[in-house]
Amino acid sequence: MADVILANFDGSVFRPTQPISLEPNTPVRLTVESLAPPPGQPASFLRTARSLQLEGPPDWASHLDKYLSGDRS
Repeated sequence: MADVILANFDGSVFRPTQPISLEPNTPVRLTVESLAPPPGQPASFLRTARSLQLEGPPDWASHLDKYLSGDRS
């Protein structure tokens, strides 16, 4: 089973931002990917865009003007 669990690191432990359906003491594997840039470093546009998990038609990159104008034909 693979789930994405968002958490905050308080300096000692990771604290999930939402309830998790695991029994206490269940072994897990954590892969840590920082979602916030280090202090003083600007945010990455690509990281921000990926975190939004946007969905759209498969051709929206090649027909961006059409979709921005509202033309659905």
